[in-house]
Amino acid sequence: LAYTLPGSKPLTHDELLWRIGGYEPVRGQNVAGHRAYFLTNAGVMLNQAIINYSIAFLSARGYNVLQPPFFMNKEVMAGIAQLEDFDEQLYKVSGKTDDPDGATEKYLIATSEQPICAYHKGDWIDPKTLPLRYAGISTCFRKEAGSSGKDIRGIFRVHQFEKVEQFCLTVDDFEVSQAEQKRMLQAAKDFYESLGVGYRVVCLVSGELNDAAVKKYDLEGWFPGQNTYRELVSCSNCTDYQARGVGVRCGNKTKSMDLTARASYVHMLNSTLCATGRGICCLLETYQTETGVVVPEVLRPFMGGTDFMPFVRGPPEMTKGEKNAGKKRVERT
Repeated sequence: LAYTLPGSKPLTHDELLWRIGGYEPVRGQNVAGHRAYFLTNAGVMLNQAIINYSIAFLSARGYNVLQPPFFMNKEVMAGIAQLEDFDEQLYKVSGKTDDPDGATEKYLIATSEQPICAYHKGDWIDPKTLPLRYAGISTCFRKEAGSSGKDIRGIFRVHQFEKVEQFCLTVDDFEVSQAEQKRMLQAAKDFYESLGVGYRVVCLVSGELNDAAVKKYDLEGWFPGQNTYRELVSCSNCTDYQARGVGVRCGNKTKSMDLTARASYVHMLNSTLCATGRGICCLLETYQTETGVVVPEVLRPFMGGTDFMPFVRGPPEMTKGEKNAGKKRVERT
């Protein structure tokens, strides 16, 4: 049985992911609550293809690939995360462990930026070895406490997702770290151009920045089904703010023991390459056809040569009350 689009109006990512048999939201919610989901079949394959392509993309550009721990000790997280993150984003994990230091309070990471920030905790880094460039791949966990009612359909804004992150360290020179930020942003632009996604870049005003970032760019992808641009990438230069929190210095320790000398901290920068959930959403809306979704050419080698994901079922059903009210869909199996 073939399913086709009704007319020529573009569909949104949630319906497209459902139609290709790519996820089961209700079954996920039955297991783990609001914003939970199971990726299935084409959804799993597309998610893994994006991860593997992202890693290959950064590895080819000389990045060192890291897969960090998915939770961090409270005192380490406190040196990195913003205070409001503990209430709005971070999941607390508590209980007895076998840690020799007796630490019982940990937090799930919201991004691989957090543990990679502490990768060189307490280190003195030789300036000759900088910049250091890392590609972080991890599952991310976010409460989304301040997002009630936003993006409740699909997988654009969820509590658990995979993300490939750029993380770089430079010497403590703003001109140098600013140049590195531009290079990281260009890498993100090249990545989405290779996927054939339309985008724009926005430089955030100072009032939109948190305490850590000095300068921040967002790359927003074009979503045809929603007729709007939406954030896919956040690229920030945090200069030495995070480095001070975890004690990552620049220089030779033995030559820096003079207490009259100014402590020199590295500059730290981070940029999303791809949060796979949002990447999937954008690709589905970009490559939809009347009978399914075309796989971007660069992803095909990572999907066993698959070039097309056909619709395998019709649109999600709606309850009688929702039909009458014209409100959100409830997807059922």
